[in-house]
Amino acid sequence: MNADKKVKILATLGPAIRDAAHIRQLVEAGVNLFRLNFSHGEHADHAQRYQWVREVERELNQPIGILMDLQGPKLRVGRFAEGKVQLVNGQSLRLDLDKTPGDANRVNLPHPEIIEALQPGMSLLLDDGRLRLKVTAKQADAVDTCVIAGGELSDRKGVNVPEAVLQLSPLTEKDRRDLTFGLELGVDWVALSFVQRPEDIVEARELIGGKAFLMAKIEKPSAVIHLEEIAKLCDAIMVARGDLGVEVPAENVPRIQKDIVRTCRQLGRPVVVATQMLESMRFSPAPTRAEVTDVANAVAEGADAVMLSAETASGDYPLETVQMMSKIIRQVENGPDYQTQLDVGRPQAEATASDAISCAIRRISSILPVAALVNYSESGASSLRASRERPKAPILSLTPSLTTARRLTVAWGIYSVVNERLRKVEEVTSTALEIAQAQGMAQRGETVVITAGEPFGQPGSTNSLRIETLH
Repeated sequence: MNADKKVKILATLGPAIRDAAHIRQLVEAGVNLFRLNFSHGEHADHAQRYQWVREVERELNQPIGILMDLQGPKLRVGRFAEGKVQLVNGQSLRLDLDKTPGDANRVNLPHPEIIEALQPGMSLLLDDGRLRLKVTAKQADAVDTCVIAGGELSDRKGVNVPEAVLQLSPLTEKDRRDLTFGLELGVDWVALSFVQRPEDIVEARELIGGKAFLMAKIEKPSAVIHLEEIAKLCDAIMVARGDLGVEVPAENVPRIQKDIVRTCRQLGRPVVVATQMLESMRFSPAPTRAEVTDVANAVAEGADAVMLSAETASGDYPLETVQMMSKIIRQVENGPDYQTQLDVGRPQAEATASDAISCAIRRISSILPVAALVNYSESGASSLRASRERPKAPILSLTPSLTTARRLTVAWGIYSVVNERLRKVEEVTSTALEIAQAQGMAQRGETVVITAGEPFGQPGSTNSLRIETLH
């Protein structure tokens, strides 16, 4: 088991990854879980990649998580009679429900929910924020706007509405078909795009029905406002900086990222920092210095995982990108002030036996030279509470459930081994020591901290702690 880094790597699969052997290389280089991006590709493509991951999982005898990322509602303008127009600062542009091809004066906006939500004075962003409009007047079936930042606008370019909450579901008909397919396939995580409010999480939960864990993507200003409520309702959060950086001023993104990481750590929810982390490595074997610093900052802030998108999905150097990200993570984690920074931001413990023990193992691992913290957990809940404390030693999570092991692959510092032999608490110590040594996480003479609970196998029952030396 390659447990020499605590921050996990989530890598996106795409046409650049051509077979199971390639996936195995990425896992051996440091990838812990994979993303299937349902904004691209056919179901058959995703099914093939899913099978490759499971094949590698069996070969390596190592749980690997799989996340399906739903596309969500893509808001776009209609088409133009000549394919594109040039918008000039100060000119008027009407957006309406008329499907007739547009011109420089008007264009179809086939989303009545946008027109309904807009009010005079609000902004619209087109083409990933390259063009900016301000609403000047509103009718039942159209809005009039003034071009604030002009440029070329062509068919079907995207629309962002940062100042309005749209009355639409985050799950389109396509998303619902994709979700059914992904759950039948057996994905471990579902990422929900364009979350606006807590009710969106409730709607998705009902559809998923406990078949996978739910990760909310924070990429809308309204989601930032309702962050804590959303985080409490889901299982993890993704800082989706692409659309977030369009909908809020770019200079606000670093602060929002820090706030999200801090909130998620307090609540004990894994948090993934995503988008353009090593973007230049799509076409270059080396990253920019700014990108290296970006990844390093996410690690230093306490993120559970960092994500690669096009870098591994369609880039020219997917393996080199993963290797670079692993190097950056290790460099930060081995720095003299990494653990100190994590301890400064340590969240407030709750008045539970599980949290008391999690705090204790963090403290013990800072005093004693602990090689590994071994935790037995069927649901993974106590392992996540231990991860929340960011202890100095890695966490070896023993679980009888492969599903639990796969879902924990996103969490900071946790490495899982599926073990079905444990039937009573007396077996935990000997089994834990045996597995820690077999996985290379502890050697003879080293100290191991072991936690478990009675009644044995009951979620939330962690109430015992042992300090053992491997003989």
